[in-house]
Amino acid sequence: MASMTLEDVKNETVDLETIPVQEVFAHLKCSKQGLSGTEAQNRLTIFGPNKLEEKTESKLLKFLGFMWNPLSWVMEAAAVMAIVLANGGGKPPDWQDFVGIVTLLFINSTISFIEENNAGNAAAALMAGLAPKTKCLRDGKWSEMDASFLVPGDVISIKLGDIIPADARLLEGDPLKVDQAALTGESMAVNKHAGQGVFSGSTVKQGEIEAVVIATGVHTFFGKAAHLVDSTNNVGHFQQVLTAIGNFCIISIAAGMLVEVVVMYPIQHRAYRDGIDNLLVLLIGGIPIAMPTVLSVTMAIGSHRLSQQGAITKRMTAIEEMAGMDVLCSDKTGTLTLNKLTVDKTLIEVYGKGIDKDTVLLYAARASRVENQDAIDTCIVGMLADAKEARAGIQEVHFLPFNPVEKRTAITYIDGKGDWHRISKGAPEQIIELCRMPKEAEKRVHGLIDQYADRGLRSLGVSYQAVPAKNKESPGEPWQFVGLLPLFDPPRHDSAETIRRALHLGVNVKMITGDQLAIGKETARRLGMGTNMYPSTTLLGDKSTEMSGLPIDELIEKADGFAGVFPEHKYEIVKRLQDRKHICGMTGDGVNDAPALKKADIGIAVDDATDAARSASDIVLTEPGLSVIVSAVLTSRAIFQRMKNYTIYAVSITIRIVLGFMLVALLWKFDFAPFMVLVIAILNDGTIMTISKDRVKPSPTPDSWKLKEIFATGVVLGTYMALITVLFFYLAHDTEFFPETFGVRSIRENEKEMMAALYLQVSIISQALIFVTRSRSWSFMERPGALLVIAFFVAQLLATCIAVYANWEFCKMQGIGWGWGLSIWAFTVVTYIPLDILKFIIRYALSGRAWNNINNKTAFTNKNDYGKLERKAQWATAQRTLHGLNQGSSNSEMFTDNNGYRELSEIAEQSAKRAEVARLRELHTLKGHVESVVKLKGLDIETINQSYTV
Repeated sequence: MASMTLEDVKNETVDLETIPVQEVFAHLKCSKQGLSGTEAQNRLTIFGPNKLEEKTESKLLKFLGFMWNPLSWVMEAAAVMAIVLANGGGKPPDWQDFVGIVTLLFINSTISFIEENNAGNAAAALMAGLAPKTKCLRDGKWSEMDASFLVPGDVISIKLGDIIPADARLLEGDPLKVDQAALTGESMAVNKHAGQGVFSGSTVKQGEIEAVVIATGVHTFFGKAAHLVDSTNNVGHFQQVLTAIGNFCIISIAAGMLVEVVVMYPIQHRAYRDGIDNLLVLLIGGIPIAMPTVLSVTMAIGSHRLSQQGAITKRMTAIEEMAGMDVLCSDKTGTLTLNKLTVDKTLIEVYGKGIDKDTVLLYAARASRVENQDAIDTCIVGMLADAKEARAGIQEVHFLPFNPVEKRTAITYIDGKGDWHRISKGAPEQIIELCRMPKEAEKRVHGLIDQYADRGLRSLGVSYQAVPAKNKESPGEPWQFVGLLPLFDPPRHDSAETIRRALHLGVNVKMITGDQLAIGKETARRLGMGTNMYPSTTLLGDKSTEMSGLPIDELIEKADGFAGVFPEHKYEIVKRLQDRKHICGMTGDGVNDAPALKKADIGIAVDDATDAARSASDIVLTEPGLSVIVSAVLTSRAIFQRMKNYTIYAVSITIRIVLGFMLVALLWKFDFAPFMVLVIAILNDGTIMTISKDRVKPSPTPDSWKLKEIFATGVVLGTYMALITVLFFYLAHDTEFFPETFGVRSIRENEKEMMAALYLQVSIISQALIFVTRSRSWSFMERPGALLVIAFFVAQLLATCIAVYANWEFCKMQGIGWGWGLSIWAFTVVTYIPLDILKFIIRYALSGRAWNNINNKTAFTNKNDYGKLERKAQWATAQRTLHGLNQGSSNSEMFTDNNGYRELSEIAEQSAKRAEVARLRELHTLKGHVESVVKLKGLDIETINQSYTV
């Protein structure tokens, strides 16, 4: 034993959980007086901090990572071309283009790095604020410190309400009552006596005691369980979508370059350097180099906004999954409910003569400990207007605390008149037996208890007796059964409205509870949810022949919730929903929830969750309740909408640059300067970055990457703009259209002025396109963000000044004057209008309803609810097709349409209908109650109804 070192303790060569406590002190080389600060610091270097390991990334590697992707590779290849391949034909290397390309790469990478780093730092700071504290004995003094600094050998104090910060062995003192549900899933608290071990993450429900720490961080039971979570990994769709769009752009550019090479050199016999310059134009202008930056910045800023709403985003790509989430599996206790027992006062049943419901409550409160932390006592005393009422005007003589044998509490007290009384409350069976009720009355009480149980309500009996002998030992007069109290964990005040909002947003909320089925159904009824719930042990735990024939996956998909859920069932529920192509969110708080949180598309650690749950999750809530999640869904959809708007823009720009400049270069043998394309790209970047703060309308249904729509829209809009550029060049170069129409001088013979004119036309229409792609209706009817508008006009004012005044010999450009500048603006405004019309045509054609609508003459209906059912179903199509971007899916799945989406749509509609039926049932129940009270008071029900209607 003497030769045992701290390294041996770290390597767990001895089981500190089972050996006597004195040997624990010997192995850990410590005492009951704790450690010194110096020794604790030494041990911190050996055992590490008392927290779960977090993977860190080098800042430099993170920065360089923004330059290491397929789009950056293409730009880097263009930079090499500018100084290697362009070094020929009697001309020097193109250093201006090289410097411009490198500058563009550096700007994009720097912006991405700064924004993402800021978002990460903000999230880390918020997470640090959630770090637990503990009371520790150091240098002979008790002090509060961060639990992360604990080391084996520390002596700590743990008391009621504390979360145990590390694995420890209890020292001398009263027994603890510990809730280990976060670790083991056990619903009942367990008693822990001196010498026994307690685990990190457990919660102290009763008692206070000192303990010696035996394991910290990843070496705890908590840490080992959390470490297993790493085996479950799920990759977001974002990177695959980014790659798909990047590949599309690269292939488009490669095709354009191939055509140019084949035509320019063998057929047109163009000069070597001129051909290289034209290739550089396609390469530099066609690559959406800003795409990773814009999307990263958009998510980073969105992540910050989510944190302000109480949702810390640990993995930014989770925003994408949150936007597409169509199923949310939510814990009942603490998320949908208050996790706080209460008495349903309207359902209290009174049996005693001459007393009312308030008196029954007062009796029950008197039989409770006001200062006690027991959930039932706290609940009953909390029903009084003032907790002091429980003891007001009486003198307590004796109090019988609750014990597992008698299952009741009792108080003997003296009232203001000097009379003695005794009240008892507890399990109804014990109170009934105490009162020795007549069979008929007992049968009636049992019937009511069964009714309560059917509705998921727990019962508490209350009895009374007079003590005329005025002696606490006196048996007193016969006990009287005075009342029955229904106990219930009430829903949060905003849960019902939040669930209704979620259903309207296309998110099907499924309740997950470890409670009995009846309790789950009663909670669902009060929340206005559907009550189509199943016991998870029957669905997932029963392997009998009868169960094997049931469509389990379909039952899970269409269920409103699950009761009696064990931790392993949560994982299975998530997996089966994902197998049905749902984007699934899961809330959790304990280490036993961690695998399910990791498996879910969006793992959500609720307020007060354990470190393990937070580590496994994608989003950590800092506010209680479900409303935070629904707000986060709306925010995520707005963020996602901005990203989709930009991707359509990026694809369109690639097509317009490649096709437009290729046609101009081949048809007119006009060599556009690569440097001017760089100027367009840099000005575009400055404007497009502001899209991360643009004003958008979130999708009313779960959103997804509709690549077919993105590519189709991009190709059509890009082709139109390319043809407009070709038309503009033709009108300016080959005709007198502009001089005759606008009264400007002709520039047909001046190649340098044609360079400036073409540059301005391309610059204006390219940036103006963002207003088309960002809107669902007419672009001039959806007000954009002020920052985007300002950035657009500043960039285009600068572009216009360059075209009007610049005389740059190195890129063969000469200013065209304000007459031509204003003429090009007028031409661009006119040719901009059809972009909106083309957008509508594409979307309409892709919807698959075009011919049906033409036949039914409803193509231009103005009803707000037109196509409502189809819109509700669209998200289901996305789940079966475009959300097939998870691991193992082929690229072809991204483009696949599936018309069989109505089955999934019906699930959401059925859930909404069940919720509406439950709401109406609750409403009619309330209406009946109000009417009965109104009649009892002799009020005019018709007048009240008229006022209510108004």
